[in-house]
Amino acid sequence: MKRSGVADLPLHGGRVPQWLATRMTTLGTAISESVIHHYGHSALLSRLSDPFWFQALGSVMGMDWHSSGITTSVLGALKRGLNPRAHELGIYICGGRGRHSRNTPDELRSIAERTGLDGDALVRTSRLAAKVDNNAIADGFQIYLHGFVLTKAGEWAIVQQGMNEQSRLARRYHWHSATVKDFTCEPHTGIVGEPAFAKGYGAPGQAGVIQNLVDQHAKPAQDALLSIAADNPQRTLSEVMKMRLPAHHDVRAKDVDLKRLGAVLAVSYEKKLQDFASLLLVENLGPRTLQSLALIAEVIHGTPTRFTDPARFSFAHGGKDRHPFPVPLKTYDESIAVLRRSLDAARVGDTEKIDGMKRLEKFVRAIEKTYGPEADFDAVMAHEHAISPSLDGRSVFDDRKAIRQAKGQLSLFGES
Repeated sequence: MKRSGVADLPLHGGRVPQWLATRMTTLGTAISESVIHHYGHSALLSRLSDPFWFQALGSVMGMDWHSSGITTSVLGALKRGLNPRAHELGIYICGGRGRHSRNTPDELRSIAERTGLDGDALVRTSRLAAKVDNNAIADGFQIYLHGFVLTKAGEWAIVQQGMNEQSRLARRYHWHSATVKDFTCEPHTGIVGEPAFAKGYGAPGQAGVIQNLVDQHAKPAQDALLSIAADNPQRTLSEVMKMRLPAHHDVRAKDVDLKRLGAVLAVSYEKKLQDFASLLLVENLGPRTLQSLALIAEVIHGTPTRFTDPARFSFAHGGKDRHPFPVPLKTYDESIAVLRRSLDAARVGDTEKIDGMKRLEKFVRAIEKTYGPEADFDAVMAHEHAISPSLDGRSVFDDRKAIRQAKGQLSLFGES
């Protein structure tokens, strides 16, 4: 068993508007299909089990770059997009938030009947992972979201999220199956990061004590529990890495690797580099679409070390709450169209366009190493906001304004 990581996320209210949810489904599906095409199912599960990559994926899809809602939205988008094509792509998404999480066992058994997998074993894995993160660690986070990603070969990844009402944080847990499946003995390397306050394990506002029932030194505690309990407390705790995101909702210069962003912008806007980048993609593309595609290409092809600043990926398609800028619908739709055309061509054996995304990612990294300009953060933000109207920039605040205006018009006619 490989436990891939934990991320702590600020809680935010609100919803994902339909105009964004539809696009998230289309883009998330295309990115997943691209990863499978180039690297296989295991690579997609490995990426989903990486908290930093998962956060970058949500950011490039236009979600709020650091909020807890990114988990529900990304898993929901992938479930809507991938499940109708599960037989073709060989990957299934089960579970979700609240009542959807409780449907996971039935969904897993249904998939097992169609694929010949061991449904009971999959259900047991799902339940054990939930118990591990909910009960085996006294950290004050209660699981309310459980997503189970399964391949036709039986490999799986689990993404689940818990909430701590006192700290106003959600904690996301990532799992990825491996050859050794042991829920009771130190499956990973350790715990990194400050322990969160847990009720009964410290005073409010202070760091609490986190109890790890399957640390390699916890065998005496396990034996003691077994001697007084009828059931084996098959629980585990260990965290390879922890991603702590800032409390502020806006995107700031310190949240972004400006050299990496600078390379993307150079390729997008410097004429000679822009022309060459378009040639790599075999497309006649404008600079703003190149900027988005360069970041999408990195999500598909980038190595794990490239995702330490997930906020950078929000510069592909902005965010629904205008952070760092409104979602540019024209650019978003063109990005989807380019990626979709490349995938459709690859299905009939023409891989030139889809390979162009890989060439683009390598080109941006080369520019970063040899040219390496740092982005002027304030200038980039000003430019994005200036061009936003021309790209049909949209946010949830625009939706609310339209609703208020519509209500105002109705009130003129004596309606409410």
